[in-house]
Amino acid sequence: MSEKEILEKLQEKRTKCVVYTRVMGYHRPVESFNLGKKGEHKERVKFCECAK
Repeated sequence: MSEKEILEKLQEKRTKCVVYTRVMGYHRPVESFNLGKKGEHKERVKFCECAK
C-alpha cells in the first residue's frame, strides 16, 4: 500500500495542524508565509541537540 493510499484511507481521522516557527523573536504560523518563505521553511535542516 502506497503512502497516498494510506492517507486517503485515513482522511476522516486526520485534522489540520497549525505549525508555528520563530521569526525575529516571535512565533508566526507557517501558513501565513508567502510562497518564497514557505519554500525556505521546507528546506530548513532540523536537528536535535542531544544531552551529553
